[in-house]
Amino acid sequence: MADPSAPATVKSAIRTLDIIEYIVARDRPLMAQEIAAALGIPVSSLSYLLVTLTERGYLTREGRRYSAGPGLERLQAHSPAFTLAEKVAPLVRTLRIQLNETTSFFVRRDWHVEALVTEPSEHALRYAVRTGADAPLHGFSAGKALLAAMPDDELDRYFAETDRQVFTDTTITSEAAMRADIARIRLSGIARTDQEHTPGIIGLGRAARIGDDVVGAFSVAIPTVRFDAASERRAIDLLNKTVDLFALG
Repeated sequence: MADPSAPATVKSAIRTLDIIEYIVARDRPLMAQEIAAALGIPVSSLSYLLVTLTERGYLTREGRRYSAGPGLERLQAHSPAFTLAEKVAPLVRTLRIQLNETTSFFVRRDWHVEALVTEPSEHALRYAVRTGADAPLHGFSAGKALLAAMPDDELDRYFAETDRQVFTDTTITSEAAMRADIARIRLSGIARTDQEHTPGIIGLGRAARIGDDVVGAFSVAIPTVRFDAASERRAIDLLNKTVDLFALG
């Protein structure tokens, strides 16, 4: 049971583990009131933790009763069958917490990028990315990062097969200008968009790999009113660390 003298953040973690252990040990579906009474957790706090555990798949809910979910089985497997989204979600979430800017992980779908995981900033003024939304590669920093990671023959095919849409006055669409931009990205590893898809939004992105395979790109979207040299340096530093952590598995 949670230690009443523990700091709030630690107490929340302890309560989460208490809930999982209690439900697993009882080996039957339990109502929230049963769990609250057994563990001494206020119903208001318990409800939030149960929702979070259910959303993450560690519990399942049928009607008003909770039982162990498939997420717990994955944790016990010798070769966890985590999806790419499940692998990147904690890193996207941590990056958002560190920067308090909208962060996302995009994957390539032909000549488009699709938002696989996204975490919105908590600022009132923020850029919103809808999970599953897609857009042409050239308009997003993640898309540019993926373009820069392509082998030259595939990049040639991209330019031959696409007509690049103009989104704003600053959208880069010409092959010559894009190739120059890609050359800069290949040197630094960081892709940038300066209001090229959405006015007032600057994007920073970096491709992520599993072994030699590029599997997607992390990105950060920052409103121009909060963007300066210091915020750019911090975002790039954290993007690089995030990609390195992902590569370590």
